Amino acid sequence: MTILTIGWAEILLIALIVLLLFGAKKIPELMKGLGKGVKSFKDGMNGTDDLDDLNKKNEAKE
Repeated sequence: MTILTIGWAEILLIALIVLLLFGAKKIPELMKGLGKGVKSFKDGMNGTDDLDDLNKKNEAKE
């Protein structure tokens, strides 16, 4: 039962649709936002907090 397999043709079709919907100039911005979201999610899963990092940086400056 390989109902949910995605091949190269499907990936190419999805990439083409994304390119048509958002345009070539918006795709890097979308990927950057997606990358930041994934990083934030991973940091949240590891228990690190951005506010703690900011507080540490501010204390180091003072």
